[in-house]
Amino acid sequence: MVPVHKDAAVPATPDDESLAYIRQMLAELRGVADEKGADMLCYLLEMAYVEAGDLISGRRALSAKGLKRNEAAGVAVKPAGKIKL
Repeated sequence: MVPVHKDAAVPATPDDESLAYIRQMLAELRGVADEKGADMLCYLLEMAYVEAGDLISGRRALSAKGLKRNEAAGVAVKPAGKIKL
C-alpha cells in the first residue's frame, strides 16, 4: 500500500511556504545551470529540489536532530597507532 501524502505543490504552513519558495528557486536555478551546460550543478540542484519536495510532503523529517552522525554503524574501530615506514 502506498502512503498518502499531501500534495507537495500545496503548502499548508508558513514553513511549507518557505520550503515551496526554496523548491521553486531551485527549479529556476536548475534551468540556468542547464543553459550553461553545468551537468553536475544540475544534478545537485535536482537532488535539492527532490529533498525540498520530500520535506513539504512529509516523506522526510525536517531535521535529523537526535540522530547520531559520524559514527560507525556498530563497528569497533581500532586506532591505527604508529606507522612503520
